[in-house]
Parts: sequence; C-alpha cells; structure tokens
Amino acid sequence: MKQSYVYILKCSDDTYCIGVTSNLESRTFKHKTGFYPDCYTASRRPLLLAFYCEFTDVNLAIEKEKQIKKWSKAKKEALIKEDFDALVNLAKKRFDK
Repeated sequence: MKQSYVYILKCSDDTYCIGVTSNLESRTFKHKTGFYPDCYTASRRPLLLAFYCEFTDVNLAIEKEKQIKKWSKAKKEALIKEDFDALVNLAKKRFDK
C-alpha cells in the first residue's frame, strides 16, 4: 500500500505551509529549492520541515491536511511540538453574547 504524508513546513517569515504528498523527500526538496516559482513557499525560503505524519489512505491524508490548514498558528505549533493535550484547548470556540 502506498504511503501518503501530511507535512508542515516552517517558512522564514514564521508562517507555515501545510501539504500532502506521496513522496516527502522530493516534495520538500522542491519547496526548498523554489522549484515552483509561484508557490507560497518560493519567496519564504529557507524552509524547515517542522512536522510530518504518515497515512496509508490518501483520502484520509487529504482530509487531515485540510483540517490542519484551518487551525490557528498556536494549534499548529502545538502539533509540531507534539503537545497533544493542548490541541483540545486551542480549538476555536465562539461564544454568543
């Protein structure tokens, strides 16, 4: 079964790029070298691979990528630090007044 990866790159401007790929080494190399000049990361190099996780189901990987992209910066950083207890507390909550 083919592996898929969800990854988080930390950019030089302190932002994050989240993506999904079946070849993590090739994809991160392309980001780091500016292979795609119109890509979000092209003007934000150097980059650091801050986090990745493996999936055996590409559909689940895509779903998780979309989910993480919606997260706050603080929640992404908790995931990177593997502070899983903080993830629940960092969920966005709206309270009606």
